[in-house]
Amino acid sequence: MRDHTQQDLAPPGSFWTSRAFLACVVLLLVAGFLLWTEHLAHALGFLPYLLILACPLMHIFMHGGHGGHGGHGRGQGANRDTNPTKAGRP
Repeated sequence: MRDHTQQDLAPPGSFWTSRAFLACVVLLLVAGFLLWTEHLAHALGFLPYLLILACPLMHIFMHGGHGGHGGHGRGQGANRDTNPTKAGRP
């Protein structure tokens, strides 16, 4: 008959603390490093195009605060110096 020791009664470890998880992490790190080094030249070749594509997106999302394009220059710049609340102050 077999003796039951503490090792037999211990609960099985989870995947996150096993050697298989460590092997997967090492494999993913090596694969990521190789992909990064081999394809970096291809990725850097797309940077000028990404800058050009960013221009319309910046125009759409960054012009939201000034109320549209309907009233450029009408009424705001003409009476900037004649503000009645700051009359007589330097």
